[in-house]
Amino acid sequence: MDTRNSINESLVNKGHHTYRISGKRSRLIAFITGCFRKFIPAKSREGGTRSEAEEKVYSWIYTLAQADKDLVFEYVRSTERGLSFKEAERRLKEGGRNIPLDHTFPSWWQLWWNALLHPFNIILVVMAILSYLASDNANGSIMLILVLISVGLRFHQEYNSSRAAMHLSELLKSPVRVQRCAGRVIQTELVVPIDQRDIVPGDIVYFSPGDLFPGDVRLLTAKELVVSQSSLTGESGTMEKIANIREDRRTPLLELKNICFMGTSVISGCGTGLVISTGSNTYMSTIFATLGKEKPPDAFEKGVLCASYALICIMVVVVPVIVLSDYYKSRNLSESIIFGISVAVALTPQMLPLIVNTNLAKGAIAMARGRCIVKSLSAIQNMGAMDILCIDKTGTLTMDRVIVIHHLDSWGFPNETVLKFAFLNSYFKSELKGPIDDAILAYVYTNGYKFQSSKWRKIDEVPFDFIRRRMSVIVETDLDSTLDTYPALTPEDRSRVLRISEELSNDGLRVLGVATRKMKTKNISMSNYTTIESNMVFLGLISFFDPPKDSAKQALWQLAERGVKAKVLTGDSLSLAIKVCKEVGIRTTHVITGSELEVLDHDEFHETIKRVTVLARLTPVQKLRVVQSLQKVGNHVVGFLGDGVNDSLALDAADVGISVDSAASVAKNLADIILLEKDLNVLVSGVERGRHTYGNTMKYIKLSLVANISSVISLLIATLFLQFEPLTSRQLLTQNFLYNIGQIAIPWDRMEEGYAKTPQRWSSKELPIFMLWNGPVCSIFDIATFLFLWFYYGAYRLSASKFFHTAWFVEGLLMQALIIHMVRTEKIPFIQDMASWPVIFSTIIVTAVGIIIPFTPVGKVMGLTYLPLSYFGFLVVLFLGYFTLGQLVKRAYILTNRQWL
Repeated sequence: MDTRNSINESLVNKGHHTYRISGKRSRLIAFITGCFRKFIPAKSREGGTRSEAEEKVYSWIYTLAQADKDLVFEYVRSTERGLSFKEAERRLKEGGRNIPLDHTFPSWWQLWWNALLHPFNIILVVMAILSYLASDNANGSIMLILVLISVGLRFHQEYNSSRAAMHLSELLKSPVRVQRCAGRVIQTELVVPIDQRDIVPGDIVYFSPGDLFPGDVRLLTAKELVVSQSSLTGESGTMEKIANIREDRRTPLLELKNICFMGTSVISGCGTGLVISTGSNTYMSTIFATLGKEKPPDAFEKGVLCASYALICIMVVVVPVIVLSDYYKSRNLSESIIFGISVAVALTPQMLPLIVNTNLAKGAIAMARGRCIVKSLSAIQNMGAMDILCIDKTGTLTMDRVIVIHHLDSWGFPNETVLKFAFLNSYFKSELKGPIDDAILAYVYTNGYKFQSSKWRKIDEVPFDFIRRRMSVIVETDLDSTLDTYPALTPEDRSRVLRISEELSNDGLRVLGVATRKMKTKNISMSNYTTIESNMVFLGLISFFDPPKDSAKQALWQLAERGVKAKVLTGDSLSLAIKVCKEVGIRTTHVITGSELEVLDHDEFHETIKRVTVLARLTPVQKLRVVQSLQKVGNHVVGFLGDGVNDSLALDAADVGISVDSAASVAKNLADIILLEKDLNVLVSGVERGRHTYGNTMKYIKLSLVANISSVISLLIATLFLQFEPLTSRQLLTQNFLYNIGQIAIPWDRMEEGYAKTPQRWSSKELPIFMLWNGPVCSIFDIATFLFLWFYYGAYRLSASKFFHTAWFVEGLLMQALIIHMVRTEKIPFIQDMASWPVIFSTIIVTAVGIIIPFTPVGKVMGLTYLPLSYFGFLVVLFLGYFTLGQLVKRAYILTNRQWL
């Protein structure tokens, strides 16, 4: 006894000091697990050298896995009755909220720092420092102003987004059923819903299909418990868990049968467990502590980074050439370096991080107004690229308001006994109640049936799972039973029942069978559910109707118009799925069931998945395999819309996981997007918004490539031929500053009507081709300006450098301000298509400033001078020529490449 108490005291103290829980606010568990679940192989997570903190967590879990239940309660200082409310509150104050590790919403200074740490911002800061070292304080100040504007605007946008995400985490909090004891004299056990963030070590939790474990849990009871650990392992399999077992130290941690880990979810079965670790002391937190806190970049993010670094590479090549050319003529190394720095700044699209984040944030806000909450901003881009939408039929294509239609015996005649036992099943069922149970209870109560539920007593239940596709309750009564009149089914009876069931399904009804078995209480053994559910007597069928939604057909048609093909992945019968799909306009010429999929070989499986539109009787793992096949073999961007436990694996694997606010906890936590209305029309608007967001981002990226690179090439050519710099560094930076200010309005631009009709995917090959086609057009007109100034005004002499600077400054600024109107649309700008008023307004302001600034005191400080009216006449002709040639090149590019943005 003394030894046991010594061990107990040692472990309790270790838990008290080592397992202190963070009290800071956190993102949802699903967001956190989503950050790492896809890019760490399962085998690497337990290998290698572990830190001291990890060793303590591992040791604690193994100790409790090896201990018997009584000792486990002592280790965590709890009892079989659970904690009192007062004790739980004390522990919560002492240890803090149940937040998986110290992962908090970023503070304002973290957001500011993250906004600053972008390659282009760092380049500008370095160049500003070099300018100050070269005593060019004005240029250094301009560069720092550019950085501050970009960082400040991005900070403002992300700060608002972070606050919105914090608010969202409050809306999507998951309650956990916890056993607590209350009462001053006589304490009573109560099972109450508690926010998962308020769970403390020592709590006894109840769980059923769809629940997430709120901490590391030592099982106390378990009935047919099957758990998905994909959030920790990245693997799609499930694992059976057992309570009445003492584990061995040699068992790998994630294979412990009596331990369930934070963030994992219940697929089937139910049970109770004792919370042994919460927050930053869980196994999940030890994994997360060794990984990055961000998702790996998707194709779009990688593409943006590639474009960024491509520009940096061009800068590394071009800038030294310009510096050497300028030095060769001026013999002033300091001035040449400053000019080279200014050229590098001109090549840098400083607003890229701002534009991308503003586009995503605007998309999230717009989708929220459309009753669509975005948990992951990158999902907006994937929504725009999505070309396959997998739908779990129930409640998505149908009204999700089930009503009872028939209760029939094996001959197809109405039978009250069938309804009676269906009622008793739904009445006493406690795990995973759903619309079917509600429909049965409502039908019985509203039609005046008296089934004397008070005369029955529940003994136990066998929970539903997606393999057995059944659930049972065990009840006893003293009432006389008439079940002896129901004999076993003959082969003819079986054929007749199946035929009746098929006919009902073909009429669009969902059909369930009702069967019973008489048992003596002493013969009931809950250790073998298969035995209990054998030798049953078939009573009859009960059918339900869930009418198709009127809006579903229109929404699916609109999605198809936008290049999104729908596939139905359901656990319902094939005949019912076909009936509903016909009602809403989904083709049913190619259909298959899960059992048929299982017998296909590798190649046949993938070929079948490409072809079929309706897949019925699928298990959760089969849904996952279908999604993965579409992604890897079909090269599709796949969205999955589901709300049930059986959808969790597929939701996790999809490029865009979509659920609804009334979904199971695990579905909501794994989804990237939450629909506040179970309506596909909400999804249609989300797809459009994703494509608009992508389009406006691509406008800026392609605009930057064309404008910045062609501008630098023109500067390089002019530098080679002139005796002086085509622009001073101050003029170049000011021009770039004004141009960047004008680009801020791009996220508020509208897209052409046809743009949202097709999925938009990032192509790494597209940008270089776009640049090669359109970049030379701008350079041609820059060179035309150079030649006009050279031959018409004779501005090649050193004495005319101020005039040349002014003319080149105005032409370059106006050209860059107008390029956006050429790039933003496939049509003829200003004639066939107009930009939004913010873009028009910003263009007018930048153009006006560019024309007026030489006539102002600021222009004199910058070294600018007056321009003759004839030059502005030339600019009108120049820009008309640019739009004409640019439009011809645009049409040729579209005919060749089949797209523009």
